[in-house]
Amino acid sequence: ATRSHPDLGAARPTRMATLSAPLLRSHHRHLPVRSSPRRCRTAAFPRGFVPLEPLSSRGPPRTAVRSASTSAAAPEAAEATGGAAPSETAAEEVEAQARVVLPTNESSENLLRIRHTCAHVMAMAVQKLFPDSKVTIGPWIDNGFYYDFDMEPLTDKDLKKIKKEMDRIIRRNLPLVREEVSREEAQKRIQALNEPYKLEILERIKEEPITIYHIGEEWWDLCAGPHVESTGKIQRKAVELESVAGAYWRGDENNQMLQRIYGTAWESEDQLKAYIHFKEEAKRRDHRRLGQDLDLFSIQEDAGGGLVFWHPKGAIIRHILEDSWKQTHLQRGYDLLYTPHVAKADLWKISGHIDFYKENMYNQMDVEDEPYQLRPMNCPYHILVYKRKLQSYRDLPIRVAELGTVYRYELSGALHGLFRVRGFTQDDAHIFCLEDQIKDEIRGVLDLTEEILGQFGFRNYEVNLSTRPEKSVGSDDIWEKATIALKDALDDKGWGYTVDEGGGAFYGPKIDLKIEDALGRKWQCSTVQVDFNLPERFDITYVDSHTEKKRPIMIHRAILGSLERFFGILIENYAGDFPLWLAPTQARILPVTNNELQYCNEVASELKSRGIRAEVCHGERLPKLIRNAETQKVPLMAVVGPKEVEARTLTIRSRHNGEMGTMPVDDFISKIQSAVAEKSSL
Repeated sequence: ATRSHPDLGAARPTRMATLSAPLLRSHHRHLPVRSSPRRCRTAAFPRGFVPLEPLSSRGPPRTAVRSASTSAAAPEAAEATGGAAPSETAAEEVEAQARVVLPTNESSENLLRIRHTCAHVMAMAVQKLFPDSKVTIGPWIDNGFYYDFDMEPLTDKDLKKIKKEMDRIIRRNLPLVREEVSREEAQKRIQALNEPYKLEILERIKEEPITIYHIGEEWWDLCAGPHVESTGKIQRKAVELESVAGAYWRGDENNQMLQRIYGTAWESEDQLKAYIHFKEEAKRRDHRRLGQDLDLFSIQEDAGGGLVFWHPKGAIIRHILEDSWKQTHLQRGYDLLYTPHVAKADLWKISGHIDFYKENMYNQMDVEDEPYQLRPMNCPYHILVYKRKLQSYRDLPIRVAELGTVYRYELSGALHGLFRVRGFTQDDAHIFCLEDQIKDEIRGVLDLTEEILGQFGFRNYEVNLSTRPEKSVGSDDIWEKATIALKDALDDKGWGYTVDEGGGAFYGPKIDLKIEDALGRKWQCSTVQVDFNLPERFDITYVDSHTEKKRPIMIHRAILGSLERFFGILIENYAGDFPLWLAPTQARILPVTNNELQYCNEVASELKSRGIRAEVCHGERLPKLIRNAETQKVPLMAVVGPKEVEARTLTIRSRHNGEMGTMPVDDFISKIQSAVAEKSSL
């Protein structure tokens, strides 16, 4: 969990619920930014994304977008799916939208200019309609633009008025004119307009001269551009105002709460329609809604925001994830650890967390007059385990792994379902190795990452290698060796990657991996980081072949990131329609009447004894039982009537492939076990 950039403000969760909040990157020269801003780990709109591209070509299973209406069921099927098939015209429109390739700010400078100009046009419209409003900042972002205003709260009705005024400004085809002025002249003009936030922004601008962009002769803003030539270059029907959210000035909760208006803008109306279609599909997959509908998890406000309660069905999936993770790590030569959730505050002083990470940590607690601290990370614990005895070079590499729960402070306004929480379980591991072992260990991590993520159908990755920043610890020699080792491991793996020069952590270079989901969105999950800092702070050593003490290399790595966040990604990737091996209930047994109930219970007991997650549902008419199973996305249904009882068989219906016919119970069990072993569907 990370924070939004402080200069951009912390938007409240009223941000459109249909998409994960986009990366709020500012490209505005006059907007102060950190030297190395932390970016949200949410999905950015994919580069060149084609909405609803057939999933078979993407990697994740086709079940992710399967509609219940595709089941080859008899009369009750239509009732179970809750409606008729879409009309031919509607289907053609959806198909047309799916063929539209959406550009990004990186792939189309024209789109970037349009979005930036739309932010200015919107600000001009707001100040025409609400003369007392004060402007602040208005950058373009990944899916559009926003602007923050100091004004009274806005309503949906106000947004419609603002959009109409924007349309009028666009129709007038007003020119965008760049002007260079002195700092004194800019200050004079801002004071004349009584714009206090712009004065503050001006004070932070270090470059000279100051640039201003005018819309006609009616409105201007401090800005470095770029913009389109005139407002007429914007397609009115390709622009939409989406929502209003609260945002603190400079992201500081002690500052004034502003009104942030989000909008989206595209080069054509077709692109906007495709984007809206994408949003609708993303809304259908929203893990917060599906988590409630499928009874997977909840956030209980009586217990506190950002604290996840795993319900029985969600807990089963977590159990499968954890069990698979542990088995795979044991096979790969890792030792498993369990460590405490709290420790003396002194431990976090040694690690440097109290000095550099305190804002993300909870207040200390007093235990017998000694301060203790909830852990924000697992690293110091693993180091203490390493230090428990003298290590030899013959012992290295040492690999330790833990599913460790950590606690990090997040503002309530930044919390977002499973994606931004206050307590979460990291799939954490640390490798202690020699310098000449770095490459092989990194390659081993990459292989393990591919194996684990591949189980879930994630095979399309975006890989970034981040190198030494301006401020760092460690010698030039070790930085060079570690960076070359990371590059060589990636090259050996055959993965393409982008080098982020100077983007590494101060303590070492790193590899970050983003996975691509069924909608083409990118999610930051896996990371591999070399650390020269903590071994020094904790003075960890090993004895080399000459009986001299040397400092080992420490490698941090996570593959899933956190179980909570990864579970949210899985829910949205599969649209809650989990594959058979991962489904909380694999088979639901449905008696036609209560006369078959005893046999159904016997079958359920047999399935459970063979490791199959099965349950019996009864008490309703069969069509409703089928509809309920479809709604709950149960992969397999076994219908039992008098003939099945007499023959000791089951009539099987697959959620994905329709009717499978009648078969003996043992055959049904064998088919499920084979499909689970192969991680395929029935």
